[in-house]
Amino acid sequence: MELQTLRHSTSHILAAAVLELYPKAKLGIGPAIEDGFYYDFDDLSLSEEDLPKIEKKMQEIINKNLKFERKQATKSEAKKILKDQKYKLELLEEIPKPSFYSTGKFIDLCSGPHIQSTSEIKAFKLTRLAGAYWKGSSKNKMLTRIYGVAFQSKKELDDYLHMLEEAEKRNHIKLGRELDLFSIHEEGPGFPFFHPRGMIIYNELTNLWRQKHQEKGYLEVKTPIILNRKLWETSGHQDNYRENMYFTKIDSQDFAIKPMNCPGGILIYKEKIHSYRELPLKVGELGLVHRHELSGVLNGLFRVRAFTQDDAHIYCLPEQIEDEINKVIDLVIEMYSIFGFKEYEFEISTKPEKYVGSDKAWDSAITSLKNVLNKRKIKYTIEEGAGVFYGPKIDIKIKDSLKRKWQCATIQYDFNLPERFDMTYEGKDGKKHRPLMIHRVIYGSLERFMAILIEHYAGCFPLWLSPSQIKIVTVNDNCIDYAKKIEAQLKSVKIRVELDARSESVGKKIRDAEAEKTPIIITIGEKEVEKNKLAVREQGKVRFDINPDALLKEIKERIEKRC
Repeated sequence: MELQTLRHSTSHILAAAVLELYPKAKLGIGPAIEDGFYYDFDDLSLSEEDLPKIEKKMQEIINKNLKFERKQATKSEAKKILKDQKYKLELLEEIPKPSFYSTGKFIDLCSGPHIQSTSEIKAFKLTRLAGAYWKGSSKNKMLTRIYGVAFQSKKELDDYLHMLEEAEKRNHIKLGRELDLFSIHEEGPGFPFFHPRGMIIYNELTNLWRQKHQEKGYLEVKTPIILNRKLWETSGHQDNYRENMYFTKIDSQDFAIKPMNCPGGILIYKEKIHSYRELPLKVGELGLVHRHELSGVLNGLFRVRAFTQDDAHIYCLPEQIEDEINKVIDLVIEMYSIFGFKEYEFEISTKPEKYVGSDKAWDSAITSLKNVLNKRKIKYTIEEGAGVFYGPKIDIKIKDSLKRKWQCATIQYDFNLPERFDMTYEGKDGKKHRPLMIHRVIYGSLERFMAILIEHYAGCFPLWLSPSQIKIVTVNDNCIDYAKKIEAQLKSVKIRVELDARSESVGKKIRDAEAEKTPIIITIGEKEVEKNKLAVREQGKVRFDINPDALLKEIKERIEKRC
């Protein structure tokens, strides 16, 4: 039994239970999703406190061991069955051959598949309520969405619920506030404010990005945030992405705040004539972009309206394409391993219903992507029709310390922009040719990647990334001069150190440093002053009589190695 089939079947039981308890409710849709299922309802007013009651009714239905029975119907028969369900009638118009599934008295428009009987549902839980627009459009009515999870055993469910508890403890919004990293204000919904401690992490991420990209031969550029509307008409964003963009006027002309970096980068490319000898040309930009997101989906740093995208564009010859994709994958894995990410999932997205470029070009590009992964013996899944209109792509998903999957890196072909901007290079034959173009990101969004790291580390950042790397704690005032000397030594080599010389107990100072998740705590008492030594606490373990010079050397090496 597939988990998706089990979850979709459980969503039907949810709908059946809701209709028994709230007969006036109107049904929307109820699919399985990656981590569970949901069902949308209209004319239904609920609070979180109502979920146990619905769960109880669901269990009653499950205990009846009802069969999931499929029935084909004509359009006229279907309309009679759905006469009281306006949303289902709307969906019916899009379905040429309607089919239904029934469990007891409940019947739902559905193409399946389903499990055989309700008794196969062994472990489920309703998790939360949310609002959701019908068909995902803000022009439609807001419905009530009930989310749930279902597993094949109680142990799997218990493990998942434990993971949710752990995830809540690691919630990046909560930790971001407690650790003074960032904030979101009603004066700028979706526009994050980074505090000094948060900026340290942000800058360390950009420093790493620049170092690794320079090592791999990338050049860095910077393009304006606001550009004339004509550019976005040329790129196709005006027609295909307008609802996600912000616009303004300058000197009576229309301008747009950039939602993507690529068109500006192409203007730089077109500043001069390029030769085949220059290719591959790899150009990166840590560019601030703005995209309009609906207020209901904004979520800390995970979903924002302004973010820094670590774009790079590779312009290359056809014979270079596979080698360059290989190099991008190498760079992704090299950078991710620094953060402790070691498990990855690869996914190739193919040609959607609407696309630009020839079928031959698409087939060739998809083959190139497959070739790279096959030669590396990397397992991957195919998402048919999930590519964007301008080309196929590889998405790379990482697994964090809670085994949650996050899609960050993308390697994307583009058949659209080289044509639209008439990009060329001079070939060996002296004629103009069209370069192949690859878009790629590694972090994806610095803001979102930072949120993932906060939760991955539970706020306990590794030494090189931590806003405060060392806290020096004094036992009494007699130790302050020696503590200041150690502080100055550490600061002289750019180690981030803070001195706590408050007239509080040593225990309280240490607890405060641990609450701030400082990686290393140095305690200085009169014994340390007398011996010219240090007591060093790390991860709850204390080392005594540590030589200051030896410690400084050790810390410098760990920071340089990013460990």
